[in-house]
Amino acid sequence: MKSHPLRTTVIGSYPFPSWLEFSCQHLGQFGTADREELVSDAVAIAVKDQMDSGLDVITDGEQTRLDFNLSFYGFLTGLELESESPRRFGPPAHDQRGKHKVTGELAAPRGLGTVVDFERLKRIVGSDANSGSGAKPVLKASVPGPYTLSGRLVPNALYPDRFALTEALLPIIRLELEKLVAAGCTEITVDEPSMSCYAHKEDPRKFVEIFNRTVESVVGKCHLSTHLCFGNYKGRAIGPRRYAPMFPAFLEMQVDEIHVEMASREMSELELLGVISKKKDVAVGIIDVKSYYIETIPEVTRRVKACLEFAPPDRLSFAPDCGLSQTARWAAKQKLINMVEGVKLVRQEM
Repeated sequence: MKSHPLRTTVIGSYPFPSWLEFSCQHLGQFGTADREELVSDAVAIAVKDQMDSGLDVITDGEQTRLDFNLSFYGFLTGLELESESPRRFGPPAHDQRGKHKVTGELAAPRGLGTVVDFERLKRIVGSDANSGSGAKPVLKASVPGPYTLSGRLVPNALYPDRFALTEALLPIIRLELEKLVAAGCTEITVDEPSMSCYAHKEDPRKFVEIFNRTVESVVGKCHLSTHLCFGNYKGRAIGPRRYAPMFPAFLEMQVDEIHVEMASREMSELELLGVISKKKDVAVGIIDVKSYYIETIPEVTRRVKACLEFAPPDRLSFAPDCGLSQTARWAAKQKLINMVEGVKLVRQEM
């Protein structure tokens, strides 16, 4: 389902414009129409930046979401949402994000909002294309998986541990994926970074079984991928930054493409591309979203050529290591421009 070899793509998130960050702190002063205008304008900016860079695959920049997953809890019933951060001062770390108390059976009677987001993205990209800004890119939606979403919930008598919470969330995510496909979404990433972060101490085969049940109803109906990373809260990782504990088990995930974080790890374990590409497409993170060093075009081309030593071009795509929400927009824009140009140069040489 890939349009051509050496595609350029993104994971999902893109930086909020500064005015959207400010507005989010004062949403009570806006009406529903005002809020929709804020979001639509922010998505239009994210789309323009991505299309200007020349990406083959784009998203809506997740402009409706706090982080890549935290806003989804607002769609769930059976929760008492945490209103305060447990730790407010000191260096940023994951313990500054609170957990939500489960008060009843978990459900999402309104869905999780991804279809509304995807329909908005289609409208905005359609408008841009009609204005003559170039060929339309492939549109991708990203959805957090149930194990990752379960991490911010407090177990109780009904759901005694994280895996029980995961099982409750699994059919909710599966239905959301089905609705996205029905809405015409042909490219979906199921984000399960928690599986990457904890594969070193949990049974990776159990993670694979959970993942496959989550996606089983959309396998073969879209280009399905998953993103394996080590965490990026405020540019900080949380898991040991090695892929070895995940493989070969993760090769059994029912996806078309596996995305791996390489740039921030000095392209270590690059030989893994050869293992993955025997069974699946592989998207390689060649742009470090945790660093404000702007990768040059020659550096990008060298990284692409290094990947080609392990995997054939028709199996490879290239992307930043992770979502760009934690990277300032001025840097994110230039990083994407250089990434696309560097990949394009290699593609032209082939």
